[in-house]
Amino acid sequence: LRVAKICVRSLDKPRDFEVSADTQFTTNPEDILDDSSINCVVEVMGGVGLAKTVVFEALKRGKHVVTANKALVAAEMPALLELLAAKPEVAFGMEAAVCGGIPIINALQTDYLGDTVASVQGIMNGTTNFMLTKMESEGADYGAVLAEAQALGFAEADPTADVEGYDVQAKISILAKLAYGATIDVTKVPVSGISQLSSLDFDYASSLQSTIKLIGTAAQNPETGAVSVYVAPTVVPNTHSLASVRGSMNSVVIQSDNLMESSYKGHGAGRYPTANSCVNDIIRIAQECDPAPFPKHEELPFDADFKASFYVRIKIRDQLGVIRKVGDLAEKHSISIYSVLQNPITDPDDVDFVVTTDDCAVSNVKGFCAELEQQSFVKTPPTLLVWLRQ
Repeated sequence: LRVAKICVRSLDKPRDFEVSADTQFTTNPEDILDDSSINCVVEVMGGVGLAKTVVFEALKRGKHVVTANKALVAAEMPALLELLAAKPEVAFGMEAAVCGGIPIINALQTDYLGDTVASVQGIMNGTTNFMLTKMESEGADYGAVLAEAQALGFAEADPTADVEGYDVQAKISILAKLAYGATIDVTKVPVSGISQLSSLDFDYASSLQSTIKLIGTAAQNPETGAVSVYVAPTVVPNTHSLASVRGSMNSVVIQSDNLMESSYKGHGAGRYPTANSCVNDIIRIAQECDPAPFPKHEELPFDADFKASFYVRIKIRDQLGVIRKVGDLAEKHSISIYSVLQNPITDPDDVDFVVTTDDCAVSNVKGFCAELEQQSFVKTPPTLLVWLRQ
């Protein structure tokens, strides 16, 4: 292996690594794309602008590609699949695009081809898992832990992609394609983030012997074949393998017919874990043992109206008839209430309580929450979480 050229933004930036004497630095990606001696291009710049041009042009010119760009792979999946089909001689590696150093891409490309995957669920964003771990362990609220995460470099100045779930939305869309063969329109994947959470939610989760994690889920309905993909803050029982994943770590759990439950845990980001995945892709391509990037292709219905159990926290002014009205609205929206949780009231003008539900469609519970918000006794929009019951 020889690194011929490296494209960077600035040639003058100090760097803490050395390269071979014959390795050239450039600021123009065309210097790499136009070089016929280069047969593999590694894209780690991110984004869907220039990165798309580099990746697609490299493939069109017959160069192998290795990328860590989950946003590009998820957003441009149909065009990417078409281009790869037209260029069967080129290899495409993307292990670093999902969960950094965890070899979850390769596992789904090779280890489940003779199996039937029921679901893929995972903690796929280290920033939010760091924040949720701090909220649980220190009783801190969202704003405080976000500020700490930014100060420590875990969160960007604009943390929207992480905290609102869009980063996980791209990653779980890719894993859904690998697990089921269905090409998912990432823009149609329901997503909600963690900015609505407070320390109070962890108090109630604790009473359910649970914690809260931001989970990406892909699952197939065994009766209809429809695939549901979504991202949501989720109440996770302490007995579940995802509950113990703390700090900035990532983990993915796959349920399948033959292997039953398989868990993959490790560093989901960082310099060396991400580089390790990229280098492994390069070596596999060099040794001509790289797997098909997308080995499954199926036309399957997509069901955005996924079914689950839910946790709904409602902030109210205390008055007679509140529970009765909540029950009436639940019945109206075809929701069966599993339990009602409430801590002792200390301020009648500021009361929080939680309703948990049996399985129902997310559209039903969203309609329930929307109508709750219109009630005179409800002070703020209800907080809605998925509840992963075991």
